[in-house]
Amino acid sequence: MTPKQALNEFRKAEALLEGHFVLSSGLHSRQYLQCARVLMQPRRAARLAKALADKIRPTTKGAIDVVVSPAMGGVLIGYEVARQLKVENVFLERVGKNFELRRGFSLKGKRVVMVEDIVTTGLSSCEAIATIRDYGGKVASAGCLIDRSNGKAKIGVKLHALARLNIETFAKNKIPADLRTIPAIKPGSRALAKKR
Repeated sequence: MTPKQALNEFRKAEALLEGHFVLSSGLHSRQYLQCARVLMQPRRAARLAKALADKIRPTTKGAIDVVVSPAMGGVLIGYEVARQLKVENVFLERVGKNFELRRGFSLKGKRVVMVEDIVTTGLSSCEAIATIRDYGGKVASAGCLIDRSNGKAKIGVKLHALARLNIETFAKNKIPADLRTIPAIKPGSRALAKKR
């Protein structure tokens, strides 16, 4: 799957949104990729996951035991990529501000691919990778549907993406005047955790 084809899947699903968004990172953006919409159709999710698995598979230098994803955004794509790679799938849960491995899952000594939906700054990816290592997992590489950083996010392992975009983001004190006139929407899962 080419980057153009991957982005067309988002467009067909009406998952590439325009407006004023506050991302999970706290940065503001004119565009938002709503992965829940692109993954809600099982055939589309399987196509995207197969394409991502095909990018990951030849570069892992050995067997992979498990795909690990951060909840909430990475759960669906992580499961589908694990299915394509024919390995186990587990997920990390955010407890307060930190990720934890719960539900009796174990990563000790396992080779892991960390998969999430979107990478913007790489913060969630770095947190997930650190948590995986804290639980004894060995992270071979990572994957995402879209890398919004256009390859700038440094997460400590190879990051595979179906497409890389350069979507401009703004700190709260650097929002352009025209964007300030549009009410901001907080669609990310980290924003939901803060409300509780």
